[in-house]
Amino acid sequence: MRAIAAGAGNASELGRRLSVTKQAAAKTIALLEQRGYIAREAQPGALRTRLRITAHGVELLRQGEAIFEDLRQRWEKRIGSADLEKLEALLTILVGPSPIQLDAPGRFATEPGEPG
Repeated sequence: MRAIAAGAGNASELGRRLSVTKQAAAKTIALLEQRGYIAREAQPGALRTRLRITAHGVELLRQGEAIFEDLRQRWEKRIGSADLEKLEALLTILVGPSPIQLDAPGRFATEPGEPG
């Protein structure tokens, strides 16, 4: 869903961003849509629809962020701030740049596309 929030508006784009086939992305889209996390939205003047995250999906992302922030705080208590920052930096080197920022808790405090 984060890839969709970051602009992946169809199965082809989602597949590229996730490094999976278009078919795998389409299956993921179907499941997320079935569960009410995303919806297809008609675009004026376009033949295709775009994907958007629903309020239910935004709530799921918020819950995930809260869980991650709790986990991150527990890690910080165990290894300290400096080592946690070093770990995050090393993981960023290994994983590479992504639309998910490790230091951005509450990224979905507002609806995607709305000012924070």
